[in-house]
Amino acid sequence: MNSTTDNLFEKANALLDRLERLLPSSSSIEPDWDAANAFRWEQGRLAPVTHPHRIGLTDLLGIDRQKQIISQNTKQFVQGRPANNVLLTGSRGTGKSSLVKALLNEFAADGLRLIEVGKPALADLPHIIALVAGRPERFILYCDDLSFNAEEPGYQVLKAALDGSLVAFSDNLLIYATSNRRHLMPESMQDNLATKYVGDEIHPGESIEEKISLSERFGLWVSFYPFSQDEYLDIVAHWLRYFGVTAEFDEAARHEALQWSIQRGSRSGRVGWQFARDWAGKQS
Repeated sequence: MNSTTDNLFEKANALLDRLERLLPSSSSIEPDWDAANAFRWEQGRLAPVTHPHRIGLTDLLGIDRQKQIISQNTKQFVQGRPANNVLLTGSRGTGKSSLVKALLNEFAADGLRLIEVGKPALADLPHIIALVAGRPERFILYCDDLSFNAEEPGYQVLKAALDGSLVAFSDNLLIYATSNRRHLMPESMQDNLATKYVGDEIHPGESIEEKISLSERFGLWVSFYPFSQDEYLDIVAHWLRYFGVTAEFDEAARHEALQWSIQRGSRSGRVGWQFARDWAGKQS
C-alpha cells in the first residue's frame, strides 16, 4: 500500500512540474519602469537598481578612442538611428565595465536604460526581449565578464538573439558585453592543429569557426589595452583629486603608487582607483 501511495505522489509531483512550465512565469510581470534607470534580471524578473554606480565618462582616462567609438554608437541608438551591438574585450581593469556604466549616466536623460544580465540568466533572453518590446525607452542589455563553453545554454540563446533567430530583435534593445576573451570562448592548441592550408589560403578548422561565430555577431569590437606607466599615474592623480586629496602628487606618492601596481601585477585603472582610495584614507 505504501509503495502504491509513493508512486501516486511521484506521478502527481511530475504532473505539477509539467503544469508549472505551462503557467505564466514571473518574467511576464510588468516591472515598474519608473523605479530606476537600471535593472538587474533576477529570478525571472527585472529588479530595479536604485543606487547605480555614478561614474562619469570624464572619470575614465586613457581610453579616449574607446569612449569616442562607443559613445557615438550609443548616441545613435538613443536618437533612434541604426546602431550596433558592442563587444568590449581586452585587459582586465582597463575600464570596460565602467564605460558601460558611465554611458547610462551620460544618456539616461535621453531615455537610455540599462539591464544587467548574468551569464546563467541568458537563457531567459527571449522573456527580456518580450518585456521591453514596444517601450519608448532605449535599452542596453549589459553582460559583464562574459565567456562560454560551447555546451552552455546561454551561448546558443545569445547567438540566436544577436543574429539567426526567427524572432525579430527588438529595435529598442542592444547588447553590450565585456570579456577578457576576444572570442568569448577558450582557445586551445588543438583548435589550431585543425587548420588546413590549401595553397596560399588558410582554412580554419570547424572548432575555430564555431568559436568566432558568436563574437562576429557583435557589430562593433572595441579592444582595451594595458596602460603605460604615465597613463597609470595620471589615473591615480585623477582619483586622488576625486577623493579630496589636496596635497601635491609628489615623488613619494608616485613611488607608492608604482609599488602598489607592482604588488598587484597590473597598471590598470582599477588598481589606480584602489590605490587612491587607500592613500586618501590614510591622509584623512
